[in-house]
Amino acid sequence: MTVNTPPPTSFSLPVDGMSCASCVARVEKAAAAAPGVLSATVNLANETLTVTAAPAFQPLSLSPVLNKAGYALATTPQTLAIEGMSCASCVARVEKALQAVPGVLQARVNLASETAAVVLAGHAPDIAPLAAALQRAGYTLRADAAAAPARRRALGEGARVALAALLSAPLVLPMLAMPFGVHAMLPGAWQLALATPVQFWLGARFYRAGWGALRNGAGNMDLLVATGTSAAFGLSLWQLWAGQGHALYFESAAVVITLVLLGKWLEARARREASAALRALQALRPARATVERAGAALDVASEELAVGDLLIVRPGERFAADGTVAEGEGEVDESLITGESLPVPRGVGDRVTGGAVNGASLLKVRVTAVGAETALARIVRLVASAQAGKPPIQRLADRVSAVFVPVVGAIALITLLGWGLATGDWTTATLNAVAVLVIACPCALGLATPAALIAGTGVAARQGIVIQDALALEVAQGLDIVAFDKTGTLTEGRPRLVQAEALEGDRHALLAAAAALQAGSEHPLARAVLAAAAEAGVAVPPAQRLRAVPGRGMVGEVNGMGLRLGSARWMAESGADPGAAVSDAQAGGRTVAWLMATQPAPQLLGWLAFADTAKPHAAEAVSQLRAMGLRTVLVSGDTRASAEALAREVGIDEVHAEVLPADKAALVARLQKADGGRSRRVAMVGDGLNDAPALAAADLGIAMGQGTDVAMHAAAVTLLRGDVRGVAQAIDISRRTVTKIRQNLFWAFAFNSVGIPMAAFGALSPVIAGAAMALSSVTVVSNALLLSRWRAR
Repeated sequence: MTVNTPPPTSFSLPVDGMSCASCVARVEKAAAAAPGVLSATVNLANETLTVTAAPAFQPLSLSPVLNKAGYALATTPQTLAIEGMSCASCVARVEKALQAVPGVLQARVNLASETAAVVLAGHAPDIAPLAAALQRAGYTLRADAAAAPARRRALGEGARVALAALLSAPLVLPMLAMPFGVHAMLPGAWQLALATPVQFWLGARFYRAGWGALRNGAGNMDLLVATGTSAAFGLSLWQLWAGQGHALYFESAAVVITLVLLGKWLEARARREASAALRALQALRPARATVERAGAALDVASEELAVGDLLIVRPGERFAADGTVAEGEGEVDESLITGESLPVPRGVGDRVTGGAVNGASLLKVRVTAVGAETALARIVRLVASAQAGKPPIQRLADRVSAVFVPVVGAIALITLLGWGLATGDWTTATLNAVAVLVIACPCALGLATPAALIAGTGVAARQGIVIQDALALEVAQGLDIVAFDKTGTLTEGRPRLVQAEALEGDRHALLAAAAALQAGSEHPLARAVLAAAAEAGVAVPPAQRLRAVPGRGMVGEVNGMGLRLGSARWMAESGADPGAAVSDAQAGGRTVAWLMATQPAPQLLGWLAFADTAKPHAAEAVSQLRAMGLRTVLVSGDTRASAEALAREVGIDEVHAEVLPADKAALVARLQKADGGRSRRVAMVGDGLNDAPALAAADLGIAMGQGTDVAMHAAAVTLLRGDVRGVAQAIDISRRTVTKIRQNLFWAFAFNSVGIPMAAFGALSPVIAGAAMALSSVTVVSNALLLSRWRAR
């Protein structure tokens, strides 16, 4: 037996950062070592990497491999608005058409938003080939949709539905009156006159889209509707021509098209409501801004702003870009961005976010980021990316959608032949086959997941919770453990120096030496030392050969003396074990740092104790997580006494103290290891640069919004408010969203698995089948819309 294996595929990928033959060798070696790659060759002249790989290879999987080697794939993400998609089969066909275009590295289609998120090779790709590929597949690429055009289209669809209903009413109302003894059926010619515009004018969209699918060797919902209603219309035309005017079914064809149009119109309205949160975020940035240049106030378009410009923001106006306050002080409303209901005070040096609303004071703001680099633009991109994603739960629907239309067509054919051959009544056989075609609804399958994703991620974003990918939703709802960093996550991150004891010399000398080592550092403990030295009026001498030792402290020279400032563990490793000299301070939950002279022999000079207070809602946040059945863990580089004191205060279950930054990721891996035969899912919550590896290693990384950009890039969820209660809120909305996805998939499968057999056995008329098909899509989207009522607790 011969097994045909698909041939390998080849990709040419642009690579940034190569400059010489050594770069060529490194890139080729890194790419060739990637799983699935059969060969890799680099052309330095045009800076491209050509890869031959296994058939299922995803070229974007090379991105982290090349990044690790010090290079980068040159790619451009693009969002395409697509017209003509109606069901899950359309999604699969559009993805296939786009992925076949050279230079497309990834394509993900979202039926609910009628968009495709594609990743293209190169920095300035041409989208004309994408438009041509979509045209060949029967779809249209249009300019990015705005709210106004969408509303105009919706009003047009509403008018078409109303007209179809007016034309269909005279056909169906006499039938409804027949059980009451009223016989008022219109003559056959009148029925034909009313049904024809519904079938071939108002229903023309089904013929166009169905023909496009058929021409490409595929099927979709439009093809099913067009085939089914054409069969009913054609049968009626035959009966009318044959003089059988009493047995016409024009009303079935007209009413089915009217009901399907009604369903699509309601579905479009519900989809727009589901994506309203993202549109609201996009609308936050004002179109115009006032800039001070050469002493004059100028009104300019927001797109013309540049980093370094001085914005003049009057009371009640929105900030047009990110920046820092250069002059003035007041309150800023960031509620639509962070979900924080109360205005926050802002003064000189404080950061403000583009899209926020200025309060009652005039502020002058120095622009630090514009356009796509602003926080608001990044949030919109992240939310849009999550809405375009496909969680694993969608895979079953995708597999079913791939074969749905051909299977339904086969069932309709079997129904036609079965009834016709068994009873000899080909009219009934035709009507039953029409009912099978009409009730089948692949659009409900296609909308089940994206509608819930759009609603869930959108409402979360409005509450200050940015979910960056669809997979995070499924991971969040199955968590077992939530691990927290300590400083800045559960605590305020603003420690104070509460005690300083010199073992050699006096307190002023101790403070002076410690402040010299910490000068220029942005670490919270460094700021506390410098603040205490300034308050005590201590003159800070210059330090030489300063160097930070990750997870341990600082080393340098002050007045010619080699010094180290850091943890007791580091002191012991350096030959000067502090022992239990400050056990009382540590037992009180304080963080203790030691100052040590390294010359001529290691000698402890004194110690400093710091106190950091827990965030106001930290205990409430931990209590919420425990109520959700989750185990909480504290991961800290502080002493055990300090970490355990905080754990007792906020109610943490498990403490891991004195963990070096490089070891946090390994600790997360240990927490994930099997527990009674089942691996555990771990979320890591952090805010600092040293938390990034642990955030990436965890099943779910959650970054605090006031933290570093590195932490936020490594995490799948960002809490813009910096309120630790947002962890439970993010898990809650994730669970609710996944529940809605499961409910939607259940209803989509239930409508089809129950409705199709009933239609095949003659239990449903085409009119009832059409109503059920329209109802299935509306039910799925309306169920997803219930998520918009969610509010952070």
